[in-house]
Amino acid sequence: PSAGTAEEWCARACDLEEKADPAAIRAYERAIEADTGFADAYVNLGRLLQQQGRLAEAEAVYRNGIAHAPSEALLRYNLGVLLDEMGRHPAALQAYREALALQDDLADCHYNLALLYEAAGQARAALRHLNAYRRLQSG
Repeated sequence: PSAGTAEEWCARACDLEEKADPAAIRAYERAIEADTGFADAYVNLGRLLQQQGRLAEAEAVYRNGIAHAPSEALLRYNLGVLLDEMGRHPAALQAYREALALQDDLADCHYNLALLYEAAGQARAALRHLNAYRRLQSG
């Protein structure tokens, strides 16, 4: 089908992704074409590309998503994960901080920040985020 809402295309993409069908990527792209502000499509497409090792493409998708859905914390969090994976730690720190500025209850974001701060020798910042992570996990 050539027509459809972003939600419909995203649902098709999720179904295709479960079957490991490469057409899932195109379906996510169609969702974005249908609604450039539909954050879920960027999140899922970026994650799928990242899982396939297509890191530069995933970064472009996340950054495009942030440009079109700037209030979506999960896009910034996923960008942080990607940048962290790529060894671009200062940029990952920035993406994680931006994600938390939008949504402070992202436990995994606090955890990842704690690890990055610990590796950078910033023990107090690491502890602050580790405590936030623990508080969110127990609540």
